[in-house]
This record gives sequence, structure tokens and C-alpha cells, in this order.
Amino acid sequence: MSSAWNASYVTPDGAAWLASAGTYPRSTLALWEERPGALVVLSCGSVFDVVSAPAMFGRRMLDRLWDDGPGSGPVAEFRGRILLFAAPGTAQRLPALLEWEEWGTHGGDTGKTGRTGGVPPLLCHGTGDAVTVPAPADDASPSRSGARWLVGPDTRQPWLPGPEVLLWAAVRAARPAVRISIFPPADQGAKVYDVGRRR
Repeated sequence: MSSAWNASYVTPDGAAWLASAGTYPRSTLALWEERPGALVVLSCGSVFDVVSAPAMFGRRMLDRLWDDGPGSGPVAEFRGRILLFAAPGTAQRLPALLEWEEWGTHGGDTGKTGRTGGVPPLLCHGTGDAVTVPAPADDASPSRSGARWLVGPDTRQPWLPGPEVLLWAAVRAARPAVRISIFPPADQGAKVYDVGRRR
């Protein structure tokens, strides 16, 4: 391992956190110790949920999270998709938030434009689902399986974004040229006061 910090590196504590999602955590850790490049299928819903996005869109979401937002939790790349590890419960709540943002798939209308045009499917994996995760090996290049960590877990309790944070990132990734504000536009004829000049 190089002396420079590598965001894709999974620490032993991060590997223990990942393994805790499995049925037999000690067996998972033993497998990784014996075969550091082994892929493992882990259950979602109790330790983490996973939001899976197409590679390009997922990268844009990741950029928004790090450039303009709070950062991300662990993130992996697997078979052309970006896996964003999220707080448990996100897989259940995010689809409703996407629907509210008019990103739903009701009716299968593929000719939609505006807010819904060009938005790729986000797959939400939660309770009852499982995902394949890359090995915790310190390797920044994808293995033959096409799996690698972009942001590796580094603690036993990593910060995980919730559904609102991932919705925020998805909206900004879908509309990169548009700045969305929660504040109403200023009245153009209003007088502006510089409160920084108060005495």
C-alpha cells in the first residue's frame, strides 16, 4: 500500500463492517483472508441498502455528492453499474421520493420529456435483496469480474446517505446545468440590504 491515502482502499474495520451484513461474518472475513480477491454476495436491509445506477449517471451522482454535498458512503462499481451504499430503509423510501419528483415509471411512457426525460433507472436494493460486493483487496483497477471499490468502507460504522441525500444527488446529476434553489427568486424591484454592514 502506498503512503498516499487511497479512497478505494477497504480497511480491516471496513471489511468487518461489510462482513457484518452476511449470515456468517467470520466466515466471510476468513474467505477474504484466504482469497483477497473473492467477490461475496451480501444481504441488504439491516446493515446497508444499495442504490444501483448506470455507470455514467452514477458517476455524476457521485461527483455531485462530493463537489456540492456531504460526500458519500462506500461506493463500488460492478458490471457497468455504480453501487451507492445507503442507510437501511433507503431502498423503500427512495422510489416514493423519485415518484414525487415525477421520475416514476407508471404507464411505461418512454416518450416523456422535461423532468422525466433521460433519467436512467435507479435500482433500489433493501430488505430481502442481496448484492455482490467487490473484494476488499487494495486494487484500484477492476478485477476480471469488473468489480472494484471507488470509495471503500474504512470504519465499522461508515456514514451512509439516506434517501433525501441520494434524491438530491440524482436530481442534480440529471440536470447538471440547472441550479435548483429552495428559496423563491428575489423580487427584482426589491431593495437589497447588506446585513454584513450592521453596526
